[in-house]
Amino acid sequence: MTSTTTHRAGEQETEPYTVPLAPGVTAYVQPDGGWCLNNAGFVTDGGRTLLIDTAATERRALLLRDAVLASGAPLPSTVVNTHHHGDHTYGNCVFTPAATVVGHAACRSETLAAGLQLHAAWPQIDYGHVEVTAPDITYTGAMTVHVGGTEVRLIHPGPAHTIGDTIVHLPQHGVVFTGDLVFNGGTPFAMMGSISGWLRALDVLRGLDAHVVVPGHGRVTGPSAYDTVEEYLRRVQELARAAHAAGRTPLEAAREADLGEFAALQESERLVANIHRAYAELDGLPPGSPLDVPTVFGDMAQLNGGKPVACHL
Repeated sequence: MTSTTTHRAGEQETEPYTVPLAPGVTAYVQPDGGWCLNNAGFVTDGGRTLLIDTAATERRALLLRDAVLASGAPLPSTVVNTHHHGDHTYGNCVFTPAATVVGHAACRSETLAAGLQLHAAWPQIDYGHVEVTAPDITYTGAMTVHVGGTEVRLIHPGPAHTIGDTIVHLPQHGVVFTGDLVFNGGTPFAMMGSISGWLRALDVLRGLDAHVVVPGHGRVTGPSAYDTVEEYLRRVQELARAAHAAGRTPLEAAREADLGEFAALQESERLVANIHRAYAELDGLPPGSPLDVPTVFGDMAQLNGGKPVACHL
């Protein structure tokens, strides 16, 4: 099994690697950060370990487990899920029942409702042995977990990327794990959440004043990443308002859109999914109201030159 390495500035990584952020705090990054290649992290005092998110396949979750052990930390007794998407939750079963899974109440309900969600989207992938494993302990507004002397704050910012997002904030170290509230180098994806809520969530993140930001996908970064996500989402809102008023479909709106500097972001086909969500909000539907997934993924394929959305596993 391939082992992970510690990242050195300037390297172009292709395999998962770890980034030490503070004493006992480590980010786990999976290049290239595209569809299904998420980040994770762990906090340890040498006696206990808390893991933040897992991975999309059994093999990748085992690599994450190996990285925890290679750091000298014990296997996690707690796993925190930042939201319910399978790339962040499928690997939970590798760490349970020894670990207790924690997440927002909606993360639990959405994980159970979605089932083997990635299997449905990308049936050709070898996921290995995966059992749907939802959070055992849930919260609604905020929750604090202590790992030795390190305070780990779990904050629900409201519906944003999904309806059950969790921000993981380590105030003593100025570190925040954002889950998919931040994509560094990738296109934000609001199909299952709320664009207006996501903008409010970015204000919550700014208020934490963390100087190290671990995004859900892409390299570890800083708080300037919030500005990029905000500018993109506001661009989507502007495009959607004009196209909705003109009676265009989301796909027509996306095809006619000029994204400017955001056109270079990875997974640019997500634009049409985001416009579908923006239209739902303009129609007055509640945040996170279910969209027709086959239609949205079909539109993304059309925007992607007729090619299905590509899983990067």
